[in-house]
Amino acid sequence: QSKILVINFWATWCPPCLKEIPEFMALQEQYGDKGLQFIGIAIDDQEPVEEFLATTKINYPILIGGVTGIALAHQLGNRVDAVPFTLVVNQQGQIIHRQPGEFSREQIMEIIAPLIN
Repeated sequence: QSKILVINFWATWCPPCLKEIPEFMALQEQYGDKGLQFIGIAIDDQEPVEEFLATTKINYPILIGGVTGIALAHQLGNRVDAVPFTLVVNQQGQIIHRQPGEFSREQIMEIIAPLIN
């Protein structure tokens, strides 16, 4: 079964990014078995990310993208190089939402609720 992906570009030095993570973890916990999958891509160096992950147990995969992560976000439509930057990909693999800046639980639910069976 295909998943709904929420791909979040973030960095340890970005306060709004860190503010979103607990919310994302709660949604992952709540809807993971309904096919929702968060993926974090840190546009950051390995060391600060590892330090952060040592103190914050995140329940979804975190990839360390570094500078390549910034380029990837740009390719995926982050024209203004916003951090955080989040994409929602539907079960058909299409990007259905791009969110430069903070992404509230309400906004996420509006987009994913129709997709969750």
